[in-house]
Amino acid sequence: MTEQSRSLESLQKALAMEMTAVHQYLLHAHVLDDWGLDVLAAKMREEMTEELGHASRFIDRILFLGGEPKVKAGKAPDYATGLEGLFSADLDEEKGAIAFYSDAARAADEDRDLGTRILFEEIVLDEEGHKDWLTRQLSLLERLGEPTYTAQNMSDVAESV
Repeated sequence: MTEQSRSLESLQKALAMEMTAVHQYLLHAHVLDDWGLDVLAAKMREEMTEELGHASRFIDRILFLGGEPKVKAGKAPDYATGLEGLFSADLDEEKGAIAFYSDAARAADEDRDLGTRILFEEIVLDEEGHKDWLTRQLSLLERLGEPTYTAQNMSDVAESV
C-alpha cells in the first residue's frame, strides 16, 4: 500500500464515520424536540453542523490527494429511547472516532503526509470536546436525576429558573 493510498483509505473511513455522526445527531435533534427538550435539540444541531464541517474537510483532503470521495454513512443511526442511551451511544461513537483519528494521524505521520496528519489531529481535538460534553451530560443526568435534568433542557422551564 502506498503512503497516499493509506491516507486516502483513512480519510474515506473518517468521512463515513462523520456522515454517520451527522445522521445520528440529526435523528437525536428531532427525537429531543419530540420529547420537548428543545435546548438539548439545539445542541445536537450544533454538533451535527460541526460533524458536517469535519466531513467537508475530509472531502477536500481526499480530492486534494486525487481520490474520489464516497459520501455515505458508515452505518445507520440508532434510535434512543432515553437520555442515558442517547448520550452513551454518542459517547461510544466519539471514543471510537478519537481512537481511529489518532491512529490515522500516526499513520499519516509515518507516511510523511503532514497535511493529513494535521487534519486528523485537529479533528481529534474537536472530538475530545464532544466526548467531554457527553461525559458531563451523563454525570449531570446521574447526579440530578432525569426529571431535574430534563427540566433544565426545556426552554420554557430553563428560562424561568
